Amino acid sequence: MLELAGITKSYPSAAGGAELSILNQVDLVLSGGESLAIIGPSGSGKSTLLNIIGTLDRPTRGKITLAGQDLTKLDDLALADFRNRQIGFIFQAHHLLPQCSVLENVLVPTLASRDKELRASAPDRARKLLERVGLSPRLDHRPGQLSGGERQRVAVVRALINQPKLLLADEPTGALDRASAQNMAQLLTELNEEQNVTLIVVTHALDLAAKMKRTVELEEGRLRQR
Repeated sequence: MLELAGITKSYPSAAGGAELSILNQVDLVLSGGESLAIIGPSGSGKSTLLNIIGTLDRPTRGKITLAGQDLTKLDDLALADFRNRQIGFIFQAHHLLPQCSVLENVLVPTLASRDKELRASAPDRARKLLERVGLSPRLDHRPGQLSGGERQRVAVVRALINQPKLLLADEPTGALDRASAQNMAQLLTELNEEQNVTLIVVTHALDLAAKMKRTVELEEGRLRQR
């Protein structure tokens, strides 16, 4: 479902010297519905790799194929449309809109969709997903009225609302207390199975990584199987 071939990312040196290499010939293949944890020390390029997979950044060299589409051949407009339809994002910070209700926040990604049927069915799908994560009583609440764990659960539902094929999570438990982090880890693994969505998690939390079907470590710009 996802294939990275020779993904390299480098930046020009500020002093005009040799390029700064972040990723070096990264190869990766994931099947539909798989789950993967990417671990590694701070500054190793984990978030850079996730941003490239999620098409928020482009590689210097290499090829990314997702759901049969070569993403490196798409222009910015086509890439943005593909990203909105096929990829969901969860970040350490929830990035919820403070003036909007829980339900309104979840529906934000559907506003850019050109699929009329998807937009029409989105409110019902949102309510069902929010019920699934235990937030039915909070539909009309604002983010400021929720706990940290509840806000992150809203962010998870928002990431799933367009029924993406790929779900990317960058340190999704990093801002949560231990109990909330454990609940979030369990929720992600369950939704990976229930929604049949391919899941990639970047994390420092080894207990979260252990719940994924596979774990790789980013070391000196390359992925190493664990």
